[in-house]
Amino acid sequence: MPNKVAHLLPAVMLSVAVFSHAADKPKSTPPPSAVDPYAEVQPTTESLDIGMYQRIRDEGLNHSHVMEFASALMDGIGPRLTASPNAKKANEWTRDTLTKIGLENAHLEDWGEFGMGWQQMNTWARMVTPDTAVLILQATPWSPATSGPVTGEVEWVDIHEDKDFDKYKGKLAGKIVLYGAMREVPPVEKGLFERNTEKDLEEIAEYQVTAGGGRSPDMQARLRAFMERMRMADKIAQFFADEKVAAVIEPSRDAKNGGGSGGTLFDDNGATLGRTPYLADKKVKIPVAVAAIESYGRLYRLVHAHVPVTVEINIDTKFTGDHEHAYNTVAEIPGTDPKLKEQVVMLGGHLDSWIAGTGATDNGAGTIVAMEAVRIIKALGVKPRRTIRIALWTGEEQGLFGSKGYCKEHFGSAALSTAPEQQALPEFMRRATGPLEVKPEQKLISAYFNVDNGSGKIRGIYTQGNAAIAPIFAQWIAPLKDLGVTTLTMRNTGGTDHLSFDAVGIPGFQFIQDDLDYESRTHHSNQDVVERLQAADLKQIATVEAIFVYNAAMRDQMMPRKPLPDPAGEEKKRAPIEGIFPNAAQAAQQNQ
Repeated sequence: MPNKVAHLLPAVMLSVAVFSHAADKPKSTPPPSAVDPYAEVQPTTESLDIGMYQRIRDEGLNHSHVMEFASALMDGIGPRLTASPNAKKANEWTRDTLTKIGLENAHLEDWGEFGMGWQQMNTWARMVTPDTAVLILQATPWSPATSGPVTGEVEWVDIHEDKDFDKYKGKLAGKIVLYGAMREVPPVEKGLFERNTEKDLEEIAEYQVTAGGGRSPDMQARLRAFMERMRMADKIAQFFADEKVAAVIEPSRDAKNGGGSGGTLFDDNGATLGRTPYLADKKVKIPVAVAAIESYGRLYRLVHAHVPVTVEINIDTKFTGDHEHAYNTVAEIPGTDPKLKEQVVMLGGHLDSWIAGTGATDNGAGTIVAMEAVRIIKALGVKPRRTIRIALWTGEEQGLFGSKGYCKEHFGSAALSTAPEQQALPEFMRRATGPLEVKPEQKLISAYFNVDNGSGKIRGIYTQGNAAIAPIFAQWIAPLKDLGVTTLTMRNTGGTDHLSFDAVGIPGFQFIQDDLDYESRTHHSNQDVVERLQAADLKQIATVEAIFVYNAAMRDQMMPRKPLPDPAGEEKKRAPIEGIFPNAAQAAQQNQ
């Protein structure tokens, strides 16, 4: 999803190596189809069942159950941090609900060991002196608990370089540490809720041809800055533990259009004090909370005015195991065509979330619309030619772990770079160097459709650089223009689970959606709740996704593919052509 580390870095960096095996999954794998999806000749004209378009629209728009799914998942279960007790409940609920609405072979697949299970039981804090005030804050994910309510003097700590540690040594024991500069809080002059204009969609549709290849200088600089921040975060967390601070309070980041104010706080990767706090050997050793900027700001200003400040804080959290495994939920509508039923069309989204809200727009929305899409198809009694498979992933927020693990188990994988600078990166950010080893099931997957950009209605689709598929999708969306679906773009989009499929040569797609208040208010925040979901938009998303899945399941050919990825050959393809400069060899000889 957008605005994550995974979204900020190129798709080539999003390879992950995890242990992959299955729990409760089918005992046998169907034999590979004789069809070579890379060699199929595609027709110029699609054979569309317009009558089925109408039936899907009627069921999805007039008889929707998407908001029932929403409340049951978000209100009934709540936030779903990977490997947490709530994630387990959500896996089981989705499995059982998919069975209830008529899907077959609903099961959980274990994608491997994730790390520590954790949940927040309660977190609160108040300023005690020089005044009393309730502070808006929550524990950061995988924070340890305080030993009940603790009270301490507040001190702001400013550490950017290794030399900065010295001025705080021996001075922080028992303190409540403010860690992070006070940022600007701009007035909210623009609306936090936005829809794409025609101009926005025209810009998305324009394909940007980039020069050269590989990582741009800007991307390389951002990567170096990220790695330095992560290096310092690990050292700072250990320093605070060694100094025996009572707790750490961090300021919440801002969001688009100044949305990170008004009591909104964000509890994502940027708030966790450590690179991989979910791993037992990397666990954060002191309690950490992230505060709404207004709460943080009052403490910050008082301390900088040399006013003694004390805070009472209680971070009540619970660890549920050091080596927890995590699971994807998978279910199917079996295909019926004897020649095509072994082939599969997939759809899905990620089931895990962060903790401050209930994970409604990120990505409860993608989960419930996928469930609603297959419910629509099942309710209409469709007998798809190909098998339709829904998959709901966990571990997406930490690096696409669930979908990467699934793809590695079923479709293939490539070795990761062992270069020193690559090994210093978190595993999910390391570059694939290949070769890509493909498994037989890889040729059976026609396409994967993903939703993970919030609650806004679908306005089109990213083709992910697949030029052959653009004229097909253009015909599919022509009857949907009255629903606002108008835009195709050759652009790639990153940050979510379709990348796992694209990396192993399977057509994987993310839809273009209206932004709404996703990037300004709800993404990873305490405002990510059911009230931020837009019911009419969710109905439209589920209807459109059901039509895309139906069309892919019924057409004669599998969806066209891009050339099979060749991670091992990428650098060679980008290498300069030798001997291209006149007199270059002669000049080299003269310099010897």
